[in-house]
Amino acid sequence: KPENLLYTTTDADAPLKLADFGLAQILKPHELMHSACGTPGYVAPEVLRNESTGYGKEVDMWSTGVIIYVLLCGFPPFYDEDNTRLFQAIQLGEYEYPSPYWDDVSSEATNLIDRILVLDPAHRLSATEALQHPWLTTDGSGNALPQVHKNMRAFNARRRMRGAMRVVQMANALRGFGGGGGLAAAVKRG
Repeated sequence: KPENLLYTTTDADAPLKLADFGLAQILKPHELMHSACGTPGYVAPEVLRNESTGYGKEVDMWSTGVIIYVLLCGFPPFYDEDNTRLFQAIQLGEYEYPSPYWDDVSSEATNLIDRILVLDPAHRLSATEALQHPWLTTDGSGNALPQVHKNMRAFNARRRMRGAMRVVQMANALRGFGGGGGLAAAVKRG
């Protein structure tokens, strides 16, 4: 997810690093994973299917497609507060490019996303194929990059706001817990 992409310094040409490998696993060729894991909005449809069939490294490309989408517009292609509905949308591959957020994004960029967010992992672009995509090999990708910083700030602001709303919900729920007094009283009561 975008929060796990970190620059080593604030320099314009700083190397990009990936962080948070809590559930990561190195797969051997033709090896499959079977556990359902990952951040809900970034999880590939095959992870949500029957665990007995397993899934491969193609799930990482799906997550990459979601990240590209977020970087270009500031919000994820699949979102719902209810994970059941979120997972249904992911399994159906239901996403859009709503105006005005996508009005200035090139057709090459949306084509790359469309070729990565493919339900069948056998037809999803590999990392090698994605790196050869015209949006990444021509100057067209540079047109979208100034928007990335603004979009990430908006994305993070929405994420923080949702977190704050969840704290308020929890505090309100705790008010009724054990005779009132709100969150502070509940914490004191242990």
